[in-house]
Amino acid sequence: MWEGCQVHDRAVTAAPANIPCMNRTPNSAAAATTARPNRLVEKLLADRHSIPLSIALHLVPGGLIVAVYALVGAPVSRAVGAPIFAAWAIALMVVLFPIWFGLFWLGKKRTGRYTMRGGVVRYRDKPFSRGKITLIGIGFLLYMTVVALALAPLDAWTYDHFFTWVTFESSGSSGTTYLDAYDKDVVLTTLLVFGPFTGFLLPLIEEYYFRGFLLPRLPQLGRWAPLFNTGLFSIYHFWAIWTVPSKILFLLPGVWFVWGKHDIRASIWMHPGSALLMTVVGATAYALGVM
Repeated sequence: MWEGCQVHDRAVTAAPANIPCMNRTPNSAAAATTARPNRLVEKLLADRHSIPLSIALHLVPGGLIVAVYALVGAPVSRAVGAPIFAAWAIALMVVLFPIWFGLFWLGKKRTGRYTMRGGVVRYRDKPFSRGKITLIGIGFLLYMTVVALALAPLDAWTYDHFFTWVTFESSGSSGTTYLDAYDKDVVLTTLLVFGPFTGFLLPLIEEYYFRGFLLPRLPQLGRWAPLFNTGLFSIYHFWAIWTVPSKILFLLPGVWFVWGKHDIRASIWMHPGSALLMTVVGATAYALGVM
């Protein structure tokens, strides 16, 4: 076979017949180049993620957020005199926005256009009417808000007893540690700039990624999938690791509902909705001097 692809001095006129053989190697290389990303896409869009892959996809973003905070966010916020809250907001944006784009990119690989549909982000079939899911969502929103506030003492106790070794600048048992020791005008400006992101858009991206992309791809866990997903999502917040118990308690009912009913709108109401409510109320209370 190899000799048939060679050009000999006495058979120069046979060169055209050898063109397919000459092109075979470049074509094979090109096919191999395109196959590699396709395998990655297929693995990410598979109906089932392996447990090690799922753990990595849950936790690696959290590690990246901490790294970006340390290398970019904190130096920038200190340089401009902004509260350390700005550093975490910057870190979250730097990591979560590319993840969001990645979901659209996966949609393009599957459908030919940038979209989160086509089986990328699931639980979007809307089995409930708009009115019914609104009532359900408001219920989860109120549940998460009330329980999160009620469990604040648990967060403080967990930090004081187990996590005082965590030395992030914003670490502490108080929920407003990342805003303490700054002038009121500086804090309000920071909240005005970053509040729309941390108070709604970034939690929305988290829901699309953790609940719409990762959770549906754990069929092998059966009823344990919501707890697995909620637990890892809570741990993903490495910068507030002492809040893992409370996060599991106030997130799990909504995550379980989304998993069972296949309607991500419930957790969107719950998580970004609660974040928006607490951001607006908290910023207003701070501006009025209530807190």
